[in-house]
Amino acid sequence: MEAALYLIPVTLGGTSVEAVLPSYNHDIIMNIKFFIVENIRSARRFLKSVDKAVDIDSLTFYELNEHTNPHDITSYLEPLKNSNAMGIISEAGCPAIADPGALVVEMAQKKNLRVVPLVGPSSIILSLMASGFNGQNFAFNGYLPAKPAERKTKLHQLENKIWKENQTQLFIEAPYRNTQMFESILSSCRGDTKLCVATALTCPDEYIHTHTVAEWKKLPVPQFQKIPTIFLLYK
Repeated sequence: MEAALYLIPVTLGGTSVEAVLPSYNHDIIMNIKFFIVENIRSARRFLKSVDKAVDIDSLTFYELNEHTNPHDITSYLEPLKNSNAMGIISEAGCPAIADPGALVVEMAQKKNLRVVPLVGPSSIILSLMASGFNGQNFAFNGYLPAKPAERKTKLHQLENKIWKENQTQLFIEAPYRNTQMFESILSSCRGDTKLCVATALTCPDEYIHTHTVAEWKKLPVPQFQKIPTIFLLYK
C-alpha cells in the first residue's frame, strides 16, 4: 500500500456503496488505518457499509470540521509523514470539494506529500452534467447570503455573469431553507433565465429538472424541503 493521502468519496444519500463507488475504492479503504473525517460516527458507518468485516477498533480517526481547533490540524498528517497511508472522508460526495478536507490537502501539497483522489459522486458535477447548461464555463458559489435583501443582490450579480460571461452559476442552501431559496430565485431573476433544480442526486427519489423562471412560476414547488439540493442558473 503506497503511503499517500487518499481522498475517499462517499455516497450522497440513501443508495448503496456498490451503486456509486468503484470496487477498487474498497481495496484501498481496507488497507488504510488512519482517517481524517468530518464526523467520526458517520465515517464509521460508511466504512461498515463498504465492508462489514472492517475492524473499526483498529482504526485511528482525526476529526476535521467547523469545531476543530486549527492548531490541532497541523499534526494530522504525522502518520503519512511516517510512511502510513491515510484517507480523508467527507460527510457526502467528494472530499475537499466544498468541504473542510481541503485544508489538509493544502497542507499535504505544501509538504510535497502524495495526494490521490479516488473516483466517486460529486453533486456539483452530476447536477451540471444533467442540467443542459454550459459545462465549459461555470462557477460554484457555495451558500448565498441568508438575508433576503443581500441574497437578492447576489442573485442579480450571478445573473449578470450568466448573460455577460456565458457562465453557469451553481449554489446550494441549507436543506431546510430550499423553499425560501427557490422563491427568492423566482422573485429576483428574469423570466427567461433558466433554473435547474437537482435534488437527492444518485438516490431513489432523485429529481433533476430545468425550466425558465417564467415556466417554474406555473409549476408546483418541488418537494425538496430538507433534502440536499443544488440550484443552477444559466441563460
